[in-house]
Amino acid sequence: MDKTRFESVAEAQRRARRRLPSSVYSALLAGSEAGVSYRDNTAAFDELGFAPHVAGLKEKRDLSTTVLGQPLALPVVISPTGVQAVHPDGEVAVARAAAARGTAMGLSSFASKPIEQVIAANPQVFYQTYWMGTRDWMVRRLEHARDAGAVGLIVTLDWSFSHSRDWGSPWIPERLGLRAMARLAPQGRARPRWLAAHLRAGRLPDLTAPNLAEPGEPAPTFFGAYGTWLQTPPPSWDDIAWLRQQWDGPFMLKGISRVDDARRAVDVGASAISVSNHGGNNLDSTPAPIRALRAVVEAVGEDVEVLMDGGIRRGGDVVKALALGARAVMIGRAYLWGLAAAGQAGVENVLDILRGGIDSTLLALGHSSIHDLTPDDILVPDGFPYPSAAPPAR
Repeated sequence: MDKTRFESVAEAQRRARRRLPSSVYSALLAGSEAGVSYRDNTAAFDELGFAPHVAGLKEKRDLSTTVLGQPLALPVVISPTGVQAVHPDGEVAVARAAAARGTAMGLSSFASKPIEQVIAANPQVFYQTYWMGTRDWMVRRLEHARDAGAVGLIVTLDWSFSHSRDWGSPWIPERLGLRAMARLAPQGRARPRWLAAHLRAGRLPDLTAPNLAEPGEPAPTFFGAYGTWLQTPPPSWDDIAWLRQQWDGPFMLKGISRVDDARRAVDVGASAISVSNHGGNNLDSTPAPIRALRAVVEAVGEDVEVLMDGGIRRGGDVVKALALGARAVMIGRAYLWGLAAAGQAGVENVLDILRGGIDSTLLALGHSSIHDLTPDDILVPDGFPYPSAAPPAR
């Protein structure tokens, strides 16, 4: 029996909590204010049910699909998350795991590893960016990503508000200087395996964002880059249309939760959208994306690819999203917990768990392909959808 493997995402989370310093683990939770949205992202899936068959089931099931022109072995994409210091190999380990399981990876512009290293590990990389800095600066970042080989662009729009947490936010230093290391030393001593892994790699956790550096200049710190974002006026739809014109490949807008915004995304030429509330780390009390998904699909699903992210913990959750119209889902915390628990193997483990859950759910529903799923496969209680996401009455 392989004691390094785990059987559920919940177990990956438990192992991550035991392995990580408290401030690092707390940073992964990242729900804003009271955590209403964070909790609803997972709780909403529990409100949806299945009605399985018992005979006439399909011997073989096809889980493959495409997203932004990329063939995927399963309908699960790695969502971009910044500064993956939970493991010394960070985004490179995640990229290798995604490649080993036949799926694509979103790479955050706030990543701790250079895009060239990540694409060398997995050529199916979508580069993620925010609206930040000057237009010239943004164009240079897109050119860098294009030259490195990124096959698509993700523009994240669901990070609009900076809120504290009612239960307190962890202290994270801008740089790991002597003073910061002295303050964090008790946490490191309490989690010696995590610290030892970084020391064996010959470096302490990197809190810089190399993909945001100007040529010939040092990489900005995470908080330095965050400050640039804070000081940049939020974009208009005209700004997003301009950004679309700067990228001649597949283009996803991430963070849609309303039908009117979904239609605007179509108007600016998006190839895909992701229904999302930034994992509950944006405006608290925004309902779970799964509640808004069906209305968005009905409004624009024939015009763009619709994905969903937020709250995915089981293969059955993926199937529920697909049945309600998503082409695929994006996962964040689930793979970060796997990365913290066991590096590349842990991320592969999480993807295996989701794949197994998708396959067994598809079997029970009597389908041979994820593309056969429909809303009729899901039991949706009255009052479940997110009303403001619905198309206006005509």
